[in-house]
Formats: sequence, structure tokens, C-alpha cells
Amino acid sequence: MALLACPVCTAPLSALPGDAGLRCPAGHSFDRARQGHVTLLPPGHTPPTGDSAEMVADRAEVLAAGTYAGLTRALTGAVAAGEGPVGAVLDLGGGTGHHLAAVLEELPGAVGVVLDSSRYAARRAAGASPRALAVVADTWARLPVRDAAVDRVTVVFAPRNGPETARVLRPGGRLVVATPAPDHLAELVGPLGLLRVDPDKSARLTGSLAPHLAPVAAAAHREELELDHRGVAAVVGMGPHARHLGRDALAARLAVLPPRVRVTLAVDVTTWTT
Repeated sequence: MALLACPVCTAPLSALPGDAGLRCPAGHSFDRARQGHVTLLPPGHTPPTGDSAEMVADRAEVLAAGTYAGLTRALTGAVAAGEGPVGAVLDLGGGTGHHLAAVLEELPGAVGVVLDSSRYAARRAAGASPRALAVVADTWARLPVRDAAVDRVTVVFAPRNGPETARVLRPGGRLVVATPAPDHLAELVGPLGLLRVDPDKSARLTGSLAPHLAPVAAAAHREELELDHRGVAAVVGMGPHARHLGRDALAARLAVLPPRVRVTLAVDVTTWTT
């Protein structure tokens, strides 16, 4: 709770009696949902459309199956790198909280916040770790987090808000970003008609972050997966492809593929500091 700020007046938030929600000294209060998450949005503010219930379910299936376990390990290693203890981690666009939970397992003294615009994701993230709080908020707006409150910020396949990330990181804190490389899921792009990764994605990332943060490390995570049709459908369904390719169309295209498909997982992990 000590990491969070009121989305109305930016004052610190504290827990209401019985852990029913949060309130700031000015009296702005925010209820805690029965699933455990809190929505921190100014009155009348609607966040960008988040992942649907179906997309979140597919993501949970992929992560529970261990399909992206190698990426989780790479992310955890990047978060743990650097000098000084890591006491607080903010996962922006953190979805189900799977990656943050793994990070916190490696950092026994740390606490975390998962911030996502999807209430469906926040419901799942609320149970990801006893040391993490799930928050529904707009990652493009001012984050409901106090100035210089966190040691690490993680962003996995989600939007990056450079100015706000720099504001909430303590001096010397680090941002760890995982972005798909141009060859990510390349074997599926043609047969399934998927969106292609922008070849200039790395340059755009640098352009959005460089005015606010300095790069300190970069690593490429590459591995070959072997997925059955259900695994492929879940990987496709959890990402932006799901917004452009209906489930019936996906099933028809999957039917012509071999029963098991080799797929490249290609992700660039970069680290930035204040």
C-alpha cells in the first residue's frame, strides 16, 4: 500500500479498516473488489480497452503450461541485476501477475504491484502472490504510484510510459522491458495470417525511453518451442493477433498445420536506468 498514490490528488494512500480498500488524507476512497484488486482511476476516467476475458484466459493457460518459462527466467535475472537491494517492483501491463510472482520468489524481501487496464487480468493477478497488489489503472496516464517509490519497473509485451516510469523509479532504479523481436513466432505469421512485428520496434522503444532513461544492458532471448494446435491457439489468442483474427478463422487455418509445430520465441530484454 505504501507504494500507491491517490489518482485524484496524488496524496499517499493507506488501507481502510478490514482491508476493504484504500483512502487518501483528503478522503478519496477506493473499494477493494471481492477478487482482491483495486481500481485506481480518477472520476470519469476510462482506461484504454484492456485484454478481454478470453485473451486473459489464453495468457493464463500459456504461462501455466510453462511455454514462456524461459522468458520469465530471463526477466527475473535482469530484474535482480544491478547494485543495491530490490525492495519494490512495479509491473506495468502485468496481466495475470505471473511474471511478477516469479520475480518476487527470487527477491524474498520485496513487494510488488501489478498494474493493468484489464479488470479480467487484475482479477487473476490479485491471487498471483501474497506480496503483490493488483491495480486497474491507465498506464498512459499518471500512474497511481508515489514519486521515487520503486526499485524496479517491468514491462513485458506492454506499452511503455517513459516519463511516468522515470518519475516512480528511485534514483538508480531500473526499468526492464521485454519486447518481441522481428522473428518472434515467425513460423506462424504466414500460415495463420498474423500481424508482423514492426522491424523498427527497437528504434521506437529507444525513442520513447531515451529522453527519460539511459540504457544499461540488452540481451536477446531465443528458444525453439514445439506446440500442439491448442498451444498455438492460446499463444495467438493471448496477444494482439486476437483482436484481428477470429477464433473460427484461426481454427480453420490451424487445421492445415502439422499436429505439432516448431515455433521461435524471440524476445529482446533491455534494461534502463534513471
